[in-house]
Amino acid sequence: MSKGLPKRSEDYSQWYNELVKKAGLAENSAVRGCMVIKPYGYAIWEKMQRQLDDMFKATGHENAYFPLFVPKSLFEAEEQNAEGFAKECAVVTHYRLQGDPDKPGKLRVDPNAKLEEELIVRPTSEAVIWNTYKGWIQSYRDLPILVNQWANVVRWEMRTRLFLRTAEFLWQEGHTAHATADEAIAETKQMLEVYATFAEQYIALPVIRGVKTPNERFAGALDTYCIEGLMQDGKALQAGTSHFLGQNFAKAFDVKFATKEGGLEHVWGTSWGVSTRLMGALVMAHSDDEGLVLPPKLAPIQVVIVPIYKGEEQLAQISEKVEQLRKELMAKGISVKFDNRDTERPGFKFAEWELKGVPVRIAIGARDLENGTAEVARRDTKEKSSQQFDSLATYIPALLDEIQESIYNRALTFREENTNKVDSYEEFKQVLETKGGFVLAHWDGTPETEERIKEETKATIRCIALDTPLEDGVDMITGKPSKQRVYFAKAY
Repeated sequence: MSKGLPKRSEDYSQWYNELVKKAGLAENSAVRGCMVIKPYGYAIWEKMQRQLDDMFKATGHENAYFPLFVPKSLFEAEEQNAEGFAKECAVVTHYRLQGDPDKPGKLRVDPNAKLEEELIVRPTSEAVIWNTYKGWIQSYRDLPILVNQWANVVRWEMRTRLFLRTAEFLWQEGHTAHATADEAIAETKQMLEVYATFAEQYIALPVIRGVKTPNERFAGALDTYCIEGLMQDGKALQAGTSHFLGQNFAKAFDVKFATKEGGLEHVWGTSWGVSTRLMGALVMAHSDDEGLVLPPKLAPIQVVIVPIYKGEEQLAQISEKVEQLRKELMAKGISVKFDNRDTERPGFKFAEWELKGVPVRIAIGARDLENGTAEVARRDTKEKSSQQFDSLATYIPALLDEIQESIYNRALTFREENTNKVDSYEEFKQVLETKGGFVLAHWDGTPETEERIKEETKATIRCIALDTPLEDGVDMITGKPSKQRVYFAKAY
């Protein structure tokens, strides 16, 4: 099987695009800027979705669903939010088509079917949700509201890349309402930690937890918290955000509640979300020149078993043995595929499952049957070993845990080796050009300096890390005093 993948070292972008397609994750669609998520890719997204949904519900959240369309008047009610998303909006102006009198068999927009008010195809749902909350909230007894929705959104993108940036993508968006600022801030930070835990324990991606600068903040928020991961090409990827909205949306939609003391106050809000961009993070953080490297917790197939045989009799003997193992592993919650196709040779199957990133491959032939053994290969390190067949039901679960941890540790080591402190602007630019990665540098806190660095180097402040110690220093450009370093990087 010829994989035909470019090498990461030669063309990282092309390697990523080809890998996503050849591994069967997604492909471009007939709709410009939109993608088709294929079954294997969607199976990974479903595992992400299922785990995150459990984590949301464990923290008291419930799922709901809100309209895809947002009336323009609602959308523009919160001015900062509307202005921030205005250039990305898809707008519905008419409600029907009709036959084209000049082109038989073709359709045109019915000029008499213009909507009284344009509808925005949701780029985010704060407007329609807070308009709804106005009817749900009257008293402190109605709070908090802890709601999440799984949905699709549209943000009109001209330059797209599968999973990382598409005009339509899948995500979840949490929208919560609280009686106090402290409760809303606690919610914002709690959900950031849920995202960070998921990224590290399931995607095996170490992340920086931090807060965005005002320039990079979500439109309409008072604070935006984020998790940032580092990809193998040295670029950062924002993997999730959690926003403290203050009372901005409550004031825009007049959402008030009667307090215990008998007063009337505006509600405090949050919103938070992750998207199918996590699929891009999964691919770029771990995969290699041979294909995907999937953490076992998110792999649709965790173990593939390939028989090596001559004739139907040998296959029957191997199949009987394998079926027993398959049942034992599946009883432990491990997904197993027995690849007994007679249309492909074992070498082709090995290459195919390597491309698809299956964490563990077991090969068993006639000699293995005689010896009571099997060859076990792990995808992350490509190491092979001979194991006693009867002990595999115990050995494999432990091996999967080891692979999950190994993939995380490798990504953590990569991040540590590609995080550099600098004190001068020259050194900053040199590190960005020669090494990439995260660059820790002092910043004077002004949007002007931040914008200048972005224009001159294409690097942005990814976040002000929550765990960065205070450290007196001076801005590398202006020489103004600074109390701590911030994380800069070029980013997706």
